[in-house]
Amino acid sequence: MRGVKVFAGRSHPDLAAAICERLGTQPGKCDLGYFANGETRVQLNTSIRNEDVFIVQSGSKNINDSVMELLIMIAACKGGSAKSITAVMPYFPYARSSKKKSHRGAITAKLLANLMSVAGVTHLITVDLHAAQMQGFFHHGIDNLHCEPLLVRWIKGSIPDWQNAVIVSKNVGGSKRVTALADILRLSFALCSTNRSRGAHHTNSNMTDSVVFFDAIEPQGIRVKQAGQYQNGVSNGNTDQHTDSSRLSQRRASANHADTSHTSSPQRSTRPRVVTINSSPLVHTTRQESASPSSSPDRGLLRVDTAPSARRPSEYEAQAGFHDEKARDVVIGRLVQGHIVDDDHPSPALSALSGFGFAERDSLEGPAMDPMTSSFMSTTSSVQEGHALGGTFDAAASSEDEEDEITTLEHTVTLVGNVRGKTAIIMDDIMDKSGSWVAAAETCVKIGGAKKVYCISIHALLGEGALEELDACDCIDHIVVTNTFPIPPDLSGISKKLVVIDLSNLLSEAIRRNHHGESVSSLFMQD
Repeated sequence: MRGVKVFAGRSHPDLAAAICERLGTQPGKCDLGYFANGETRVQLNTSIRNEDVFIVQSGSKNINDSVMELLIMIAACKGGSAKSITAVMPYFPYARSSKKKSHRGAITAKLLANLMSVAGVTHLITVDLHAAQMQGFFHHGIDNLHCEPLLVRWIKGSIPDWQNAVIVSKNVGGSKRVTALADILRLSFALCSTNRSRGAHHTNSNMTDSVVFFDAIEPQGIRVKQAGQYQNGVSNGNTDQHTDSSRLSQRRASANHADTSHTSSPQRSTRPRVVTINSSPLVHTTRQESASPSSSPDRGLLRVDTAPSARRPSEYEAQAGFHDEKARDVVIGRLVQGHIVDDDHPSPALSALSGFGFAERDSLEGPAMDPMTSSFMSTTSSVQEGHALGGTFDAAASSEDEEDEITTLEHTVTLVGNVRGKTAIIMDDIMDKSGSWVAAAETCVKIGGAKKVYCISIHALLGEGALEELDACDCIDHIVVTNTFPIPPDLSGISKKLVVIDLSNLLSEAIRRNHHGESVSSLFMQD
């Protein structure tokens, strides 16, 4: 093509060569290297005046060097009077740092976008940003290409009986990506989710956690337990909660007097009582009425528990139980150190505690903590816990710490969806560490009963030892990735399960359409 210069950075030279071959051109001549002190050196050896320049530079193992090299190449092209400068970045570096993950964290992806704008870039072509809202970081045009059409074509042509497959999300954060692919293929989808297992004192804290939540939004709904039923904490008709013994005696005397003289006195006690509206054992919906004279208030009023506040019953509760057929598609298992184990498998946390003498703590230090303290500790400690296999509720908030937790701590894994006897296609955008992928694959096979598992990812970062661990997992049959991120030849040769999808055709067509001012909408269309 005339009026076009394509320069290739050192991050992914094979992809840049394939793009130039499809465009019928040669990479622009430039000299890339380092000075003696380690600084990056860039020298363009061809004229770029009034031409459209495309710089192909993706992420790499030396990510910081690749970023600095790209910025210097953009500045050099700007100084050479280029007509336009387009950065072609199949994998956008620091894409997982698109939001603050802590109070004093940095939004590194926004910082990189600002640096590129200051350097002189006028357009960006990338593939499947980790978080779609990152498109607002840039002050110039951006084409966020999608791999879905290529993945759909590969699934239809390479997976036998793909119509009987299920698309699986290995964490909650990737559910939108999975459901989008499932809608295109018109297949059902499933979801894996994990919760960190609690200690012995937190085993039955689910109800108390809910109690703390409802009391937080309705603090006046304090209730007490009397004769096996929850009753309102203001049962004596007085909202004042003073514990003065004289006032308590006066209230009891008044109540006793009302019990003995209710037939002759025209006045009745206004003490409210609780009436159960919904008979479901899961929901206690209450209202207050005037109490009958036979009600006795002087029976040990102790706040031993708190009832859930009145709320609208859910769909399952309204149907009086778990009789819905879809509930059968939910299975639960144990995940210890990143692998599915039986229920009788010893817990590593309890083993560690027993080794330090904590197993006998209750007998030495007294009874276990009260339910309120237990629920408070459970609620506050769960804030820092991960809620998914390698991710969180937000797709842009995944971190390596959660991957480390899967391989070191005990979790309860839940598989929502029916994969029994079907092919499970586990889908995510980034494949860095192997822990969450192995855990999701074992969950689908050992718990869900899937007959075959495909792990599909767009950006194959493949950290140290990740590909070897994925290849050694018996539950994974194939590992499918794209070449947005460079995969060393020696690494790809050690795995017989690895399949790499080439994106050079997609990127070269995007470059051609940008140069001629054509629409790129057709690149998002399905066959």
